[in-house]
Amino acid sequence: MNIGILGGGQLAQMLALAGIPLGFRFRFFDPSPSAPAACAGKHILASFDDTAALDAFCEGLDVITYEFENIPASTVEYVTKRLPVRPSLECLTATQERLAEKTLFQQLNIPTAAFVTVDVAEDLKTVASQIGFPCMFKARRSGYDGKGQRLVKSAEELLPAWEALGSVPIIAEQYIRFTREVSLIAVRSLHGAMKYYALTENYHRDGILRRSLAPASSPLQSTAESYASLVMKHLNYVGVLCIEFFESNGGLIANEMAPRVHNSGHWTIEGAKTSQFENHLRAITDMPLGSTDIISPTVMMNIIGTVPDTRALMDIENAHIHLYGKSAKPGRKLGHITILGGKTSPEIEKMLHM
Repeated sequence: MNIGILGGGQLAQMLALAGIPLGFRFRFFDPSPSAPAACAGKHILASFDDTAALDAFCEGLDVITYEFENIPASTVEYVTKRLPVRPSLECLTATQERLAEKTLFQQLNIPTAAFVTVDVAEDLKTVASQIGFPCMFKARRSGYDGKGQRLVKSAEELLPAWEALGSVPIIAEQYIRFTREVSLIAVRSLHGAMKYYALTENYHRDGILRRSLAPASSPLQSTAESYASLVMKHLNYVGVLCIEFFESNGGLIANEMAPRVHNSGHWTIEGAKTSQFENHLRAITDMPLGSTDIISPTVMMNIIGTVPDTRALMDIENAHIHLYGKSAKPGRKLGHITILGGKTSPEIEKMLHM
């Protein structure tokens, strides 16, 4: 079976690495000449609005998926006329824009932080009266890894913070004082079967995920699963979905979701019986879903900015190294390591700039 992936980053690379042993073959569409996934299949190098290139991309494929939610909706709409795209265009658009995402959570009675919308400067007046301080400003589109967000502590910071985000439409969101951040990786098949991985505890710094620990050992596992089930049934979802939550006051508050395999699920490659990547491929190709049972407590740590000495990484007991072939750059995810047993050390954390 031939699978097309819109986007050629590390998530596309890991999807292909999971699928090649199953007999799948991959084609990637990405405007970057240095797309990491190019090592694992044919790379169509073109902009996402190049319809001739998209036609060539689609030729001979059986199904298409995407590796990140900022793929232009118009691109997905165009290829959907040629081939099945999973998750669907509706799933993509529901998660591309924060207001649509929050509205969907509210519609399904999934708890979220209180928020108001800001489209023009005049709307900033509602923030102090309805949300209060501190609060978070979040651009409604294209935010990831902490980009497009600002913490606002007072009324005097409202206008400067909005202007710093480009005076674009935002949501102003109540600041949640959480106990910890957790995420759920879920998967739904073409015919509605659903499976869930263990809740994962996540640690962020500067808006970037640094470390994930599975399992989170939370009594809220079933609650998280019920919320994911509501979303996936409503959207007739096919594939892997990640929902990120704040754990606060004994409950879960939905923060955001991603219609794709997710960084906080990388631990599943070694730590679960079937990885999130393989299960996504199983779902979109109408194959039986694999077991999501955990093999071992696992810690996943991102390699950000620079790659430490590879020999030193290999010397870590029970560690598995994944390097993406990307050039070094501050704040860029260059790879990750997973450590079975779920234990790290100050030395390892220092090596990875935790």
